[in-house]
Amino acid sequence: MFPLYPEIKPFARYRLKVDDVHELYVDESGNKEGIPVLFIHAGPGSGCEFDSRCFFNPEKYRIVLFDQRGAGRSTPNCELRNNRTQDLVSDMEKIRKSLSIDKWVLFGGGWGSTLSLVYAETHPNSVLGLVLRGIFLGRRKDIDWFYQEGASRFYPDHWADYIEPVPASNRDSLLAAYHRIINGENELARMGAAKSWSAWEAHCSNLHPNQRLIRHLSDSHRSLARCRIGTHYLLNDCFLEQNQIINQAGNLRDIPGILVHGRFDTICPLDNAHELHVAWPDSQLFIVREAGHSATEPALTDALIRATRDMAIRFEADFGV
Repeated sequence: MFPLYPEIKPFARYRLKVDDVHELYVDESGNKEGIPVLFIHAGPGSGCEFDSRCFFNPEKYRIVLFDQRGAGRSTPNCELRNNRTQDLVSDMEKIRKSLSIDKWVLFGGGWGSTLSLVYAETHPNSVLGLVLRGIFLGRRKDIDWFYQEGASRFYPDHWADYIEPVPASNRDSLLAAYHRIINGENELARMGAAKSWSAWEAHCSNLHPNQRLIRHLSDSHRSLARCRIGTHYLLNDCFLEQNQIINQAGNLRDIPGILVHGRFDTICPLDNAHELHVAWPDSQLFIVREAGHSATEPALTDALIRATRDMAIRFEADFGV
Protein backbone atom coordinates (compact mmCIF):
# COMPACT_ATOMS: atom_id res chain seq x y z
CA MET A 1 0.00 0.00 0.00
CA PHE A 2 1.45 3.35 -1.06
CA PRO A 3 1.88 6.05 1.63
CA LEU A 4 2.15 9.79 1.11
CA TYR A 5 5.39 11.17 -0.28
CA PRO A 6 7.67 12.82 2.31
CA GLU A 7 6.79 16.36 3.33
CA ILE A 8 8.61 19.04 1.34
CA LYS A 9 8.94 22.80 1.52
CA PRO A 10 7.95 25.24 -1.24
CA PHE A 11 10.64 26.67 -3.48
CA ALA A 12 8.53 29.82 -4.01
CA ARG A 13 5.70 31.64 -2.24
CA TYR A 14 3.50 34.40 -3.65
CA ARG A 15 0.77 36.87 -2.67
CA LEU A 16 -1.58 37.37 -5.61
CA LYS A 17 -4.00 40.30 -5.53
CA VAL A 18 -7.07 39.14 -7.46
CA ASP A 19 -9.47 42.07 -6.87
CA ASP A 20 -10.01 45.08 -4.60
CA VAL A 21 -10.87 42.80 -1.67
CA HIS A 22 -8.95 39.52 -1.88
CA GLU A 23 -5.29 38.54 -1.86
CA LEU A 24 -4.44 34.86 -2.31
CA TYR A 25 -1.67 32.77 -0.85
CA VAL A 26 0.07 30.65 -3.55
CA ASP A 27 3.15 28.44 -3.36
CA GLU A 28 5.12 26.06 -5.57
CA SER A 29 7.15 22.97 -4.73
CA GLY A 30 8.66 19.93 -6.44
CA ASN A 31 10.27 20.06 -9.89
CA LYS A 32 10.21 23.50 -11.53
CA GLU A 33 10.18 21.83 -14.95
CA GLY A 34 7.76 19.07 -13.99
CA ILE A 35 4.13 18.35 -14.84
CA PRO A 36 2.11 21.27 -13.44
CA VAL A 37 -0.54 20.20 -10.93
CA LEU A 38 -2.90 22.43 -8.96
CA PHE A 39 -4.03 21.16 -5.55
CA ILE A 40 -7.58 22.41 -4.91
CA HIS A 41 -8.48 22.14 -1.25
CA ALA A 42 -11.78 21.00 0.21
CA GLY A 43 -14.13 23.12 2.23
CA PRO A 44 -15.27 25.62 1.23
CA GLY A 45 -13.16 27.60 3.69
CA SER A 46 -10.64 24.96 4.75
CA GLY A 47 -7.34 26.10 3.23
CA CYS A 48 -4.43 23.83 2.30
CA GLU A 49 -2.70 21.59 4.84
CA PHE A 50 0.91 20.64 5.59
CA ASP A 51 0.52 17.36 3.68
CA SER A 52 -1.29 18.77 0.63
CA ARG A 53 1.94 18.52 -1.42
CA CYS A 54 2.52 14.91 -0.43
CA PHE A 55 0.21 13.25 -2.97
CA PHE A 56 2.65 13.96 -5.80
CA ASN A 57 6.10 12.69 -6.72
CA PRO A 58 8.19 15.88 -6.34
CA GLU A 59 10.58 14.67 -9.04
CA LYS A 60 7.76 14.47 -11.57
CA TYR A 61 5.41 17.30 -10.60
CA ARG A 62 5.50 21.08 -10.33
CA ILE A 63 3.10 21.33 -7.40
CA VAL A 64 1.00 24.49 -7.04
CA LEU A 65 -1.06 25.15 -3.90
CA PHE A 66 -3.37 28.06 -3.17
CA ASP A 67 -5.77 29.00 -0.41
CA GLN A 68 -9.17 30.01 -1.78
CA ARG A 69 -10.76 33.38 -1.02
CA GLY A 70 -11.25 33.93 2.71
CA ALA A 71 -9.53 30.64 3.63
CA GLY A 72 -6.20 29.62 5.09
CA ARG A 73 -3.46 32.18 4.53
CA SER A 74 -5.43 34.20 1.97
CA THR A 75 -6.74 37.54 3.16
CA PRO A 76 -9.04 38.89 4.45
CA ASN A 77 -9.91 35.78 6.44
CA CYS A 78 -13.57 34.62 6.37
CA GLU A 79 -14.48 37.32 3.86
CA LEU A 80 -17.72 36.66 1.95
CA ARG A 81 -17.68 39.64 -0.40
CA ASN A 82 -16.80 38.70 -3.99
CA ASN A 83 -16.66 35.08 -2.92
CA ARG A 84 -18.50 32.80 -5.33
CA THR A 85 -17.60 29.75 -7.36
CA GLN A 86 -17.15 31.86 -10.48
CA ASP A 87 -14.68 34.09 -8.59
CA LEU A 88 -12.61 31.06 -7.57
CA VAL A 89 -12.56 29.75 -11.13
CA SER A 90 -11.33 33.15 -12.28
CA ASP A 91 -8.66 33.08 -9.57
CA MET A 92 -7.37 29.73 -10.79
CA GLU A 93 -6.97 31.11 -14.30
CA LYS A 94 -5.12 34.12 -12.91
CA ILE A 95 -2.76 31.82 -11.04
CA ARG A 96 -2.15 29.71 -14.15
CA LYS A 97 -1.35 32.74 -16.25
CA SER A 98 0.78 34.41 -13.57
CA LEU A 99 2.94 31.26 -13.37
CA SER A 100 3.14 30.98 -17.18
CA ILE A 101 1.61 27.49 -17.17
CA ASP A 102 0.02 26.36 -20.44
CA LYS A 103 -1.97 23.41 -19.08
CA TRP A 104 -2.09 21.64 -15.74
CA VAL A 105 -3.49 18.67 -13.90
CA LEU A 106 -6.19 19.40 -11.31
CA PHE A 107 -6.34 17.46 -8.02
CA GLY A 108 -9.23 17.94 -5.59
CA GLY A 109 -11.50 16.17 -3.14
CA GLY A 110 -15.01 16.95 -1.87
CA TRP A 111 -15.59 20.64 -2.59
CA GLY A 112 -12.20 20.55 -4.32
CA SER A 113 -13.62 18.07 -6.82
CA THR A 114 -16.59 20.38 -7.45
CA LEU A 115 -14.38 23.37 -8.13
CA SER A 116 -12.03 21.29 -10.29
CA LEU A 117 -14.92 20.14 -12.45
CA VAL A 118 -16.43 23.61 -12.84
CA TYR A 119 -13.02 24.99 -13.80
CA ALA A 120 -12.39 22.17 -16.30
CA GLU A 121 -15.81 22.62 -17.89
CA THR A 122 -15.20 26.37 -18.14
CA HIS A 123 -11.56 26.18 -19.34
CA PRO A 124 -11.13 22.72 -20.91
CA ASN A 125 -8.19 23.88 -23.03
CA SER A 126 -6.23 24.67 -19.86
CA VAL A 127 -6.52 21.16 -18.37
CA LEU A 128 -4.25 18.16 -18.90
CA GLY A 129 -6.23 15.82 -16.67
CA LEU A 130 -8.07 15.51 -13.36
CA VAL A 131 -7.55 13.36 -10.27
CA LEU A 132 -10.63 13.68 -8.07
CA ARG A 133 -11.62 12.14 -4.73
CA GLY A 134 -14.98 12.01 -2.92
CA ILE A 135 -16.97 13.55 -5.77
CA PHE A 136 -19.42 16.28 -4.74
CA LEU A 137 -21.69 17.61 -7.49
CA GLY A 138 -23.06 20.55 -5.49
CA ARG A 139 -26.73 19.86 -6.17
CA ARG A 140 -29.46 20.68 -3.67
CA LYS A 141 -30.04 16.98 -2.98
CA ASP A 142 -26.30 16.47 -2.35
CA ILE A 143 -26.24 19.38 0.07
CA ASP A 144 -29.39 18.35 1.92
CA TRP A 145 -28.15 14.77 2.26
CA PHE A 146 -25.38 15.84 4.63
CA TYR A 147 -26.70 19.04 6.19
CA GLN A 148 -30.44 18.36 6.56
CA GLU A 149 -31.35 14.69 6.38
CA GLY A 150 -29.59 11.57 5.12
CA ALA A 151 -26.19 11.11 6.72
CA SER A 152 -27.99 11.82 10.00
CA ARG A 153 -29.36 8.28 9.86
CA PHE A 154 -25.86 6.79 9.86
CA TYR A 155 -24.54 8.99 12.68
CA PRO A 156 -27.51 9.89 14.90
CA ASP A 157 -25.24 10.37 17.93
CA HIS A 158 -23.02 12.93 16.19
CA TRP A 159 -26.07 14.45 14.46
CA ALA A 160 -27.48 15.26 17.89
CA ASP A 161 -24.33 17.26 18.65
CA TYR A 162 -24.54 18.98 15.24
CA ILE A 163 -28.09 20.25 15.70
CA GLU A 164 -27.66 21.16 19.37
CA PRO A 165 -26.63 24.83 18.72
CA VAL A 166 -29.82 25.38 16.68
CA PRO A 167 -33.15 26.05 18.46
CA ALA A 168 -35.70 23.30 17.77
CA SER A 169 -38.00 25.78 16.02
CA ASN A 170 -35.30 26.56 13.40
CA ARG A 171 -34.25 23.03 12.49
CA ASP A 172 -36.33 22.84 9.33
CA SER A 173 -33.43 24.69 7.63
CA LEU A 174 -30.22 23.94 9.50
CA LEU A 175 -27.99 25.68 6.95
CA ALA A 176 -29.92 28.93 7.29
CA ALA A 177 -29.84 28.66 11.08
CA TYR A 178 -26.10 28.05 11.14
CA HIS A 179 -25.57 30.94 8.73
CA ARG A 180 -27.46 33.30 11.06
CA ILE A 181 -25.50 32.16 14.10
CA ILE A 182 -22.08 32.29 12.46
CA ASN A 183 -22.75 35.84 11.19
CA GLY A 184 -24.35 37.03 14.44
CA GLU A 185 -22.93 39.26 17.16
CA ASN A 186 -22.70 36.62 19.92
CA GLU A 187 -19.07 35.50 19.82
CA LEU A 188 -19.57 32.49 22.08
CA ALA A 189 -22.48 31.30 19.95
CA ARG A 190 -20.38 31.75 16.79
CA MET A 191 -17.50 29.70 18.12
CA GLY A 192 -19.77 26.97 19.48
CA ALA A 193 -21.59 26.66 16.18
CA ALA A 194 -18.35 26.65 14.19
CA LYS A 195 -16.92 23.80 16.24
CA SER A 196 -20.14 21.77 16.01
CA TRP A 197 -20.22 22.32 12.24
CA SER A 198 -16.66 21.09 11.74
CA ALA A 199 -16.93 18.24 14.26
CA TRP A 200 -19.95 16.87 12.38
CA GLU A 201 -17.94 16.60 9.17
CA ALA A 202 -14.87 15.23 10.96
CA HIS A 203 -16.83 12.44 12.65
CA CYS A 204 -18.38 11.42 9.31
CA SER A 205 -15.19 11.62 7.25
CA ASN A 206 -13.55 8.31 8.14
CA LEU A 207 -14.74 4.75 8.15
CA HIS A 208 -12.78 4.35 11.39
CA PRO A 209 -12.66 7.28 13.87
CA ASN A 210 -9.68 9.59 13.47
CA GLN A 211 -9.19 11.69 16.60
CA ARG A 212 -6.39 13.72 15.04
CA LEU A 213 -8.64 14.79 12.17
CA ILE A 214 -11.45 15.63 14.58
CA ARG A 215 -9.14 17.87 16.65
CA HIS A 216 -7.67 19.43 13.53
CA LEU A 217 -10.97 20.36 11.88
CA SER A 218 -12.45 21.56 15.18
CA ASP A 219 -9.66 24.10 15.73
CA SER A 220 -11.27 27.45 16.56
CA HIS A 221 -9.69 29.52 13.77
CA ARG A 222 -10.11 26.88 11.08
CA SER A 223 -13.67 25.92 12.02
CA LEU A 224 -14.89 29.54 11.96
CA ALA A 225 -13.82 29.99 8.33
CA ARG A 226 -15.20 26.59 7.36
CA CYS A 227 -18.63 27.35 8.84
CA ARG A 228 -18.93 30.96 7.66
CA ILE A 229 -17.76 30.34 4.10
CA GLY A 230 -19.35 26.88 3.95
CA THR A 231 -22.85 28.08 4.81
CA HIS A 232 -22.42 30.97 2.37
CA TYR A 233 -21.75 28.57 -0.50
CA LEU A 234 -24.15 25.80 0.45
CA LEU A 235 -27.14 28.09 1.04
CA ASN A 236 -26.57 29.39 -2.49
CA ASP A 237 -26.36 25.93 -4.09
CA CYS A 238 -22.61 26.46 -4.54
CA PHE A 239 -23.52 29.27 -6.98
CA LEU A 240 -24.25 26.62 -9.63
CA GLU A 241 -27.28 25.85 -11.72
CA GLN A 242 -28.99 22.62 -10.65
CA ASN A 243 -27.10 19.63 -12.08
CA GLN A 244 -24.73 22.01 -13.88
CA ILE A 245 -21.70 19.72 -13.68
CA ILE A 246 -23.48 16.73 -15.22
CA ASN A 247 -25.24 18.86 -17.82
CA GLN A 248 -21.92 20.33 -18.96
CA ALA A 249 -19.91 17.10 -18.75
CA GLY A 250 -19.61 17.12 -22.53
CA ASN A 251 -17.03 19.90 -22.09
CA LEU A 252 -14.73 17.31 -20.46
CA ARG A 253 -14.49 15.28 -23.66
CA ASP A 254 -10.92 14.04 -24.33
CA ILE A 255 -9.73 15.13 -20.86
CA PRO A 256 -8.52 12.08 -18.91
CA GLY A 257 -9.92 11.77 -15.40
CA ILE A 258 -9.32 9.42 -12.49
CA LEU A 259 -12.14 9.32 -9.94
CA VAL A 260 -11.38 7.81 -6.53
CA HIS A 261 -14.34 7.28 -4.20
CA GLY A 262 -14.81 5.42 -0.94
CA ARG A 263 -17.56 2.81 -0.97
CA PHE A 264 -18.74 4.02 2.46
CA ASP A 265 -18.49 7.76 1.89
CA THR A 266 -21.42 9.17 3.88
CA ILE A 267 -20.54 12.83 3.17
CA CYS A 268 -20.59 12.49 -0.62
CA PRO A 269 -22.40 9.22 -1.47
CA LEU A 270 -20.99 7.07 -4.23
CA ASP A 271 -23.82 7.84 -6.66
CA ASN A 272 -22.20 11.27 -7.24
CA ALA A 273 -19.06 9.64 -8.67
CA HIS A 274 -20.98 6.98 -10.60
CA GLU A 275 -23.25 9.51 -12.28
CA LEU A 276 -20.25 11.67 -13.24
CA HIS A 277 -18.40 8.64 -14.63
CA VAL A 278 -21.37 7.71 -16.83
CA ALA A 279 -21.59 11.28 -18.16
CA TRP A 280 -17.81 11.49 -18.71
CA PRO A 281 -16.60 8.47 -20.73
CA ASP A 282 -12.96 9.62 -20.59
CA SER A 283 -12.92 9.08 -16.82
CA GLN A 284 -11.98 6.01 -14.81
CA LEU A 285 -13.80 5.25 -11.58
CA PHE A 286 -12.00 3.44 -8.75
CA ILE A 287 -14.24 2.45 -5.86
CA VAL A 288 -12.23 1.93 -2.68
CA ARG A 289 -13.91 -0.82 -0.67
CA GLU A 290 -12.71 -0.06 2.86
CA ALA A 291 -12.90 3.72 2.95
CA GLY A 292 -15.18 6.65 3.60
CA HIS A 293 -14.54 10.25 2.53
CA SER A 294 -11.24 11.46 3.98
CA ALA A 295 -7.98 11.32 2.02
CA THR A 296 -6.27 10.51 5.35
CA GLU A 297 -7.65 6.97 5.20
CA PRO A 298 -4.83 4.60 4.15
CA ALA A 299 -6.84 2.89 1.41
CA LEU A 300 -7.82 6.24 -0.15
CA THR A 301 -4.29 7.59 0.20
CA ASP A 302 -3.01 4.51 -1.63
CA ALA A 303 -5.55 4.94 -4.44
CA LEU A 304 -4.72 8.63 -4.84
CA ILE A 305 -0.97 8.02 -4.97
CA ARG A 306 -1.56 5.38 -7.64
CA ALA A 307 -3.72 7.87 -9.54
CA THR A 308 -1.07 10.61 -9.53
CA ARG A 309 1.54 8.03 -10.59
CA ASP A 310 -0.66 6.95 -13.50
CA MET A 311 -1.29 10.56 -14.51
CA ALA A 312 2.46 11.27 -14.39
CA ILE A 313 3.18 8.28 -16.66
CA ARG A 314 0.70 9.69 -19.18
CA PHE A 315 2.45 13.07 -19.41
CA GLU A 316 6.07 12.54 -18.27
CA ALA A 317 7.42 12.30 -21.82
CA ASP A 318 5.90 15.68 -22.68
CA PHE A 319 7.78 17.34 -19.81
CA GLY A 320 10.97 15.24 -19.90
CA VAL A 321 10.64 13.98 -16.32
